Amino acid sequence: MPEPTSSGVAGAAAFKAAGGAAAGGALLATIVVMLMTPPRSHREWAVGVISTVVTGIGGGAIAVEYFGLQGWVHSVTGFLALGGLIFGCGLPGWAVVRWVFNFIEKNRDAGIDEVAKEVKEVL
Repeated sequence: MPEPTSSGVAGAAAFKAAGGAAAGGALLATIVVMLMTPPRSHREWAVGVISTVVTGIGGGAIAVEYFGLQGWVHSVTGFLALGGLIFGCGLPGWAVVRWVFNFIEKNRDAGIDEVAKEVKEVL
């Protein structure tokens, strides 16, 4: 049985590496999204940054768990691949949030029945 100190250090290093991949991938996705669809206000900029980072990290975590890619953290190539995965997962986040908020703004004064009909037509 390994001693608790050495296994704890290895676990902390793996956790730190995964955090680096998440931060790097999410940061790059945020930069790309903000350059491609510039925000119209400071509030929209903040929402864009938050939604891109959260969807990158959350979606990346879901993909890592689903495909069992946790072992990739132990190699440089795998670490970079995880960053790319998180980057890819973050890209649609800002677009989806923007679409939802534009829909809400468009239907601000509509009743729930009108909104339900419009959603039903779209789906």
